[in-house]
Amino acid sequence: MNYDEIWENFLIKIKDLVSPFSYETWFTDTKLVNIKNNIATIIVPTNLHKKHLADNYKNEMEGVLSSITGNTFSFDFILESENINILNSFVNNSEFEEDSFRQSFSDANLNPKYTFDSFIVGESNRFAFTASRAVAEKPGKAYNPLFLYGKSGLGKTHLMQAIGNYIIDNTNKRVLYISSEKFVNDFINAVRYNDKNNFDKIDNFKNKYRKIDVLIIDDIQFLGSATKGQEEFFHTFNELYDSNKQIIIASDRSVDDLKMLENRLLTRFNWGLTANITPPDFDLRVNIIKNKISHLETADDVPLDVIEYIANNFASDVRQLEGAITRVFAYSLMMNKGIIDLPTAIEALKDQIIDRSVYKNNVHRIQTVVCEYFKITIEDMKGKKRSQNINYPRQVAIYLCRKLTDESFPKIGTHFGGRDHSTIISSYKKIDKELKSNEQLRVVINELKRRLSN
Repeated sequence: MNYDEIWENFLIKIKDLVSPFSYETWFTDTKLVNIKNNIATIIVPTNLHKKHLADNYKNEMEGVLSSITGNTFSFDFILESENINILNSFVNNSEFEEDSFRQSFSDANLNPKYTFDSFIVGESNRFAFTASRAVAEKPGKAYNPLFLYGKSGLGKTHLMQAIGNYIIDNTNKRVLYISSEKFVNDFINAVRYNDKNNFDKIDNFKNKYRKIDVLIIDDIQFLGSATKGQEEFFHTFNELYDSNKQIIIASDRSVDDLKMLENRLLTRFNWGLTANITPPDFDLRVNIIKNKISHLETADDVPLDVIEYIANNFASDVRQLEGAITRVFAYSLMMNKGIIDLPTAIEALKDQIIDRSVYKNNVHRIQTVVCEYFKITIEDMKGKKRSQNINYPRQVAIYLCRKLTDESFPKIGTHFGGRDHSTIISSYKKIDKELKSNEQLRVVINELKRRLSN
């Protein structure tokens, strides 16, 4: 078995020994990258994972790995940035037989979890997804280079690695996923020493980056601070492009906004196809959350209003959504016996949610004025009661929030007990329609507007 197969079997077995939440929190983002001298080296996402796994799961992990391999191992936990795995298989391309070669995910620096099937598609990322699939199916022929851009946390890395994983699964091509920082560091290490071994190091560097079929380079914007690194990447790009090798690049900004890079690089980035990924809309965020929790045993116990509350309040990127989900699950286990409901979610996330209303008549002030006018409490307005004496003022307040602020329907819903956007839209339309024929309601609305203007 290779490392990926060993770790896949390990995760299946460890999942039966720990709780679903513990498995999701501490094990799903781990990867086995090396076994040497009875030490298994595992990549983990954070320093907290290093300490927690070593302190709390050492015996279970050693037992499971021993049952799979028949040997006893200790564990060394490292971060991705500490991974010094060098692609020795790329040093001498002539050593490989094309028909029999099959690269491992770890040799390509790829996480096999990042696939096209696990990527949730919406309007904000559909074009980038489609372009990535086309490149994966015909590397070096469809769009070269492919340039993906968008803010951090929107799925660029997922798509890039999905391309690499697809190519490894379906072809004999050699793939390398790397950050621009790693590229520069490798180049510096190759040229640092002026001695007789220097030429060997430079040759090894060129073999690593130029004798591959697919180069995937992330965060290209960080190349801007390395003049010599830009020059070397320029030559690497030309070598690969002229050989019809696929180049995939990601950045947090468009090609035109990469002012720190040389014009000759920017010109080449525009030779192929550029695809933007924008923040996910509400429906996509809901689908992402549902997909994230779908494999958990408690997924069916998560109410829709909780999912929509999280989707409403964490709109900028996918990582925020995932962090919010993890926090809600953890809080519910510690404070509410594992029961997830809207009040628990609100309490769990209260420190992370910032009210971005900056308008004169903000949502809270509108709610306060309407409650005072109709003689109900804020708790009533945000609560579940649907009696006419509470529901009607709530609808009036929702109407005014939409008219007097720039808040979206989903965002307004978060201020009214986490109600979903369809309920908010319905309330707004009801009052708006009734105003056309109800003179008494028009008087009430005008009075409330007068009070709000003071």
